[in-house]
Amino acid sequence: MDLEEFRALPEWPLILRDSWETNARWWQAGFTEGGDAEYEEQIKPIVREGLRGARRVLDLGGGEGQLARVLARDGADVVVLDSSHAQLVMAHERGSTGVLGTGGSLPFVTGCFDAVLICLVLEHVVELDEVFAEVARVLARGGRFLLLLNHPILQTPGSGFIDDVELGEQYWRLGPYLHQDIQMEEVDASVFVPFVHRPLSEYVNRASAQGLALVHMQEPAPPPGFLARAVEYQEVQAYPRLLVLHFERRS
Repeated sequence: MDLEEFRALPEWPLILRDSWETNARWWQAGFTEGGDAEYEEQIKPIVREGLRGARRVLDLGGGEGQLARVLARDGADVVVLDSSHAQLVMAHERGSTGVLGTGGSLPFVTGCFDAVLICLVLEHVVELDEVFAEVARVLARGGRFLLLLNHPILQTPGSGFIDDVELGEQYWRLGPYLHQDIQMEEVDASVFVPFVHRPLSEYVNRASAQGLALVHMQEPAPPPGFLARAVEYQEVQAYPRLLVLHFERRS
């Protein structure tokens, strides 16, 4: 569905909230506590390095707090904000401080964090401008904003890995990159997750409009643990699944 059409639906906040509440246990079982190679081999090291030295950190959309715990072990005071009650219950059980809320209306005073982390969240979020405005508001001047995304070029509507047996070819099919779209994708058996596609320029320009300046960008190759999942994945080892954007609050 076109993104603006979806946002015109009065029930869209409930649709998104219920999706993550329903799928919280699925996420916790498959992507936390060492369950996912991309988190263990790639995401956690990138987050540690990108936020090294930060002392007061907001992990926005941080779920059950696995990245917050990584940063806490490095000496940071981390608050996890998430819209899912089930995620925050688990965060508390695993030793993280959690607050129920949404990125478009943060319950924190202005300038109270020296770093904000958003990891694999904004591709599921509709209110992008509101989130960036709030990130800029709660960041102290000179504060860091680390944003990790599923790479937009590989998350276009209709994209995916194709194994063409008849032609003997394997490739990644791309969809309409410039079109902003939202789809409820079945990522596992009976597990539906909302994916919002936007081109990269939307993230950079909308963040810049809020005084968040892009200072560095990473497009790392998939880690060995991901490539080992299937022989076919060797054909896409030069395709970046992850996009990492480092911003700084300049104004």
